This record gives sequence, C-alpha cells and structure tokens, in this order.
Amino acid sequence: MNKKVYLMIYDLGAGHRSTANALKAVIEKRQLPWQIHIVDAFKEIIGTTTPHYVYNQLILKNTWAKIINEPLLSPSFKLQIHLSHFAWLARFKRYWHQHQPNLVVALLPYLNKLIYESLRAVSPGVPFSTLITDHADCPPHFWIERQEQFLICPTEQAVEQAKNLGYRQERIFRTSGVVIHPRFYEPIRIDRHIERQHLGLDPDLPTGLISFGSQGSKVMLEIADCLEKSQLNLQLIFICGRNEELATALRRQKSRLRRVVKTFTSEIPYYMHLSDFFIGKSGSVGVSEAVNMKLPVITDCNALSLFQERPSAMWIAEKEIGIVIRNFGEINQAVAKLIQPNYLARYRANADAINNRAVFEAVDILKQILENSQKLLNV
Repeated sequence: MNKKVYLMIYDLGAGHRSTANALKAVIEKRQLPWQIHIVDAFKEIIGTTTPHYVYNQLILKNTWAKIINEPLLSPSFKLQIHLSHFAWLARFKRYWHQHQPNLVVALLPYLNKLIYESLRAVSPGVPFSTLITDHADCPPHFWIERQEQFLICPTEQAVEQAKNLGYRQERIFRTSGVVIHPRFYEPIRIDRHIERQHLGLDPDLPTGLISFGSQGSKVMLEIADCLEKSQLNLQLIFICGRNEELATALRRQKSRLRRVVKTFTSEIPYYMHLSDFFIGKSGSVGVSEAVNMKLPVITDCNALSLFQERPSAMWIAEKEIGIVIRNFGEINQAVAKLIQPNYLARYRANADAINNRAVFEAVDILKQILENSQKLLNV
C-alpha cells in the first residue's frame, strides 16, 4: 500500500508551494510508492485566506506594509496563532483523524507547533519533520520549535540554531542548500544568441533578469526607471509573476533599453539561461534558483527587508556570489560594477562552485525518516 505523505504549506508568497512541487516532482520521477498531498494549512484546514491577502497583497507589494511588518504585523500574526491555538488544534485533529498520514512534513513557519501537537494527539507514531525553506531560522517561534521532530536544515547556521535549542544530532539533517525545483538542474541546449534575437534582444549586450517573486513588486518600476536614466548599455528581462498591473506598466514605459516583460511562467530556467545576472529580493528560493543557474545576484538588505530574507542577503555577501546594496536607489552603481568582465567572471565562478543538490537530498532524507521512523523516533 502506498504511504500517504502530507506536505504542509501555505500560499504566503510562492516559496512554500514551489518547494512542495519540487519535492513532488522528484518523488514522482523516482516512482516512490507514496501518495503526495500538498495542503494549504490555512485555506484547507483552518478555513481562512486572510493571511494570504495580508502577505501577498500588502506586505509583498507595498513599502508601507513592510515598515510595519516587524513591529506590528508579524507580532499580531503570532498573537492570533496563540489565541486561536485550541480552536485550530481541534480542526487539525479532525483532519488527521480523517486522513491518517504516514508522514507529515512542514514546509512553512509559525504553525509547526500546532501541526506537531495535533498529529501527536491523534497518531503519536507518525513521524513529523520541518524542512526549512529559508537560509536560517528567525527566532522565536518561526521555523524551529522545541519539540520532538526531525529538522531538515539548508545551512550550517540553521543546524547550529537547532543545536542551540537542544536538538540532538540524530534529529538534524543537513542539505547542501535550499530546495529548488529539479527543472533548474536540467540541461538547456539552446543557442543564447539566437534565442535573444527571437525575443527582440541584442545577442551580445549584458542582460539582467529582474524578478521579485510570484507577486512582483512596484520596486521593479523604480529599478527600471533608474537603469533607464543611467548611461549603462544593457538590456533587461522582467518577470512580473501574477502582477498583471505591473507588467502593463512596464510595457507602457518608454524605454531606451531593450526589454522583455513576462508575467507568471514556469520557464524561469530558460530566461535565466539567456541572462547574465539577476536582480531581485533576497528570497531564499529565488536567489538559490539564480545561483544554481550561475547568475550573480544583486539584492538589497535594510530595515525594510523581510526578516526571513535577510539571512539570504548575508549568504550572498559571504559567498561573494553577488552584490548586496542598502536599497535599489544604488542599482546603477551595482550593475556598473557587476557587468565589468572581471567582476562578472569572478561572481559567476563563485556561483558555479556552489553545488546545491538539496531537492534530491531532501527526498532521500524523507525516505529514510519514513522507512526508519520507529527507530528514529526512539533516538
């Protein structure tokens, strides 16, 4: 009988679902005898989409929401989870009673204690694991809770955070990076010059890909405006996600620079292959995708950056795989530096040296947990 594996996510941003889809793709390709269920915990169990609206439509798209995120929105979110704990716990218990999982994997922060407690109450022998999709935890009560679970950590920093909270080595699994979709490992056998020409681009100009995740961001308009006013000779590919309004605004702008504007697409590896560098927010998944495609990264890090994304910016600076600026008002200087042949070659080589096989490693780890759950649970 196939084992029922539940990947718990919520659609706040695209990183959690993209991680689940990545794991599912590898599991299905290996033909493992698992039934994969990707579950939006808020929408499908708790019965609300309010957090989706607040995060996707306010925080990701508006600077004013980022200003109040840490002092107000995030603490309010934690408080709501705390006050609703027993009511939501009952809903999760009912869900586990109905579905009888063999393995539950949390690919989301904040709700891990709730999921763990409900699962233990209903099926204490079922293993529970948290797979961290950011470069590090953001304590307290974000990714790593004090509970008897397995942790899949993408960085040594996350491993040390787990140990500091009392986790034994036997319950910590380390991957070589953040999980990204296996399509980013597939060879792309196309002529970049010809493909650029098909898109109306110059085959020889430095090409930047600008993306701010599935919801896009108005800051992309600011970046476009800054680069238009510069003396730089380059061209740009904008990926706007599901933000049709943003895509329309970019297409209507008068531009001296050649540009391609796309909305949501599954062909990100193709557009990254045509590019020389990446500009975007320091979200762990998007940055890791770019680095896996050997693209140096330009991102910002400041008081308005989402706290869970700051470790990614630190990782970029530490590994010297790009340039971290204070804000995108400095984008012209950063691009001017990056596209110098010596800098571009060095950052590209550093990106190429990072061998992230996390999606394949994570499936191996989940297989190990599932096959040896009773032995591991007693460790």
